[in-house]
Amino acid sequence: MHEIDLKNYSIRSDLVVDVMAGLEGEKGVHIEKRKQENISVTDVFLDQDNPLKKKEGHYITICFDDVTDTTNRKKIEKIFVEELKRLLEEKELLGKTCLVVGLGNYESTPDSLGPKVASKVLVTRYLFEMKDVEVEKGYSSVAAITPGVSGTTGIESSDIILGIVERIHPDFILAIDALASSSIERINRTIQMTDTGIHPGSGVGNKRKEISESTIHIPVIAIGVPTVIDGVTIVSDTIQYMFKQFSYNKENIDKKSQKLAPITSKNYLEQEENLTQEEKKEILGMVGNLSEEEVKSLIFEVLTPIGYNLMVTVKEVDFVTECLSKVLVKGINQTLHQKIKTEEESYF
Repeated sequence: MHEIDLKNYSIRSDLVVDVMAGLEGEKGVHIEKRKQENISVTDVFLDQDNPLKKKEGHYITICFDDVTDTTNRKKIEKIFVEELKRLLEEKELLGKTCLVVGLGNYESTPDSLGPKVASKVLVTRYLFEMKDVEVEKGYSSVAAITPGVSGTTGIESSDIILGIVERIHPDFILAIDALASSSIERINRTIQMTDTGIHPGSGVGNKRKEISESTIHIPVIAIGVPTVIDGVTIVSDTIQYMFKQFSYNKENIDKKSQKLAPITSKNYLEQEENLTQEEKKEILGMVGNLSEEEVKSLIFEVLTPIGYNLMVTVKEVDFVTECLSKVLVKGINQTLHQKIKTEEESYF
């Protein structure tokens, strides 16, 4: 029988919540969870010596439902503002001069979130630079750039940012980027914020130079939304959903209320997977006996050599990206400029 080497597979994700399962209470990791209506917020505090092998710092993850729903989007905006303000207050950055950096490629829709946000943030630095202009209280000095990608500029984004920082001397950076996730349910439904900076392209296997306080020499707050997922995750998650669906059917097959229910009403996602190893093997043969990580590693071995481990996004990515950019723009404007408090004053 073929032996599955787990070392061959590494999770393609930029999200801390994707890799923290089972680590509550572990040394170097402190996790706090709370929920507001249907939106959950998770705080992860990592020490320097942590089992996730990620940078020491504070990671805030906001998980929500459909961002294209206007009512739900307003709730997300409110919580995003609250959490971003809290993170900036922790670092004593609220009200200080900021450089907003929109990372990514405007020509690639799943990677266009950063440039979309940076192009619509309310910039005010030029007003603060004018000698005969007095800026009203409640506004901060904000500049914004979109450094592009090294494939089109020939320059690493971190080098462009460092040059600008050395020239205009902002107090901190807000870096916005599209991320990758290893969970289908988090695509376009998660915002991660962290004070540890960012590794552009790391989630899609295209690691660029780090953008963080250690490389740019000023605090870097990174804000990201996962917009893509790899083929391995889609296939392996489908297998896990299959087990949940079989578990759901096993528990509900004899219920009269389910006999005539349409298939679209049978939401089994909350169902606990309760199949025995024998039942899993009966469904999927040898694969049914593998652990979740072994399944992912096996699929990785199958898809990668033939170039089929694709990075995938949703079909309505244009509309969803526009909705996500609205949330981030309004949230950033209201956080950096205390004067902006209502949707009408958001300048979006």
